[in-house]
Amino acid sequence: MDGFKKFFMQGNVIDLAVAVVIGAAFNSIVQSFVADLLTPLISAFGGLPDFSSLKVTVGRSNFMYDNFINAVVSFLMVAAVVYFLVAKPYTRLRDRAAAKIESKTRDCPECLSEIPKAASRCAFCSTQVA
Repeated sequence: MDGFKKFFMQGNVIDLAVAVVIGAAFNSIVQSFVADLLTPLISAFGGLPDFSSLKVTVGRSNFMYDNFINAVVSFLMVAAVVYFLVAKPYTRLRDRAAAKIESKTRDCPECLSEIPKAASRCAFCSTQVA
């Protein structure tokens, strides 16, 4: 478990490559979910037999906004999953690790240099500290 934690916390090119590959695979799953399951469900509630027939015709041009809706829903799903399954737990883990690392020094009240917490006298200005 220690090795995985160390791998997860370091930021290098291999980690980024793994993330891109996993993200691409996850994106294809989300695209399929939206196009094959969610879109027909939305169109069923909207009263349309087929969601892919949504279009606006201006002159002789057809604007197929169904693909845009699919892309927006897919983006929102991917963004939510990345936030809730990656960003939020990582931030919580990082904050917990930072809280464990307590400072072992303090500032001298006279010269504001950093001295150990257990010191009774400043090493720089020789002021007695409480």
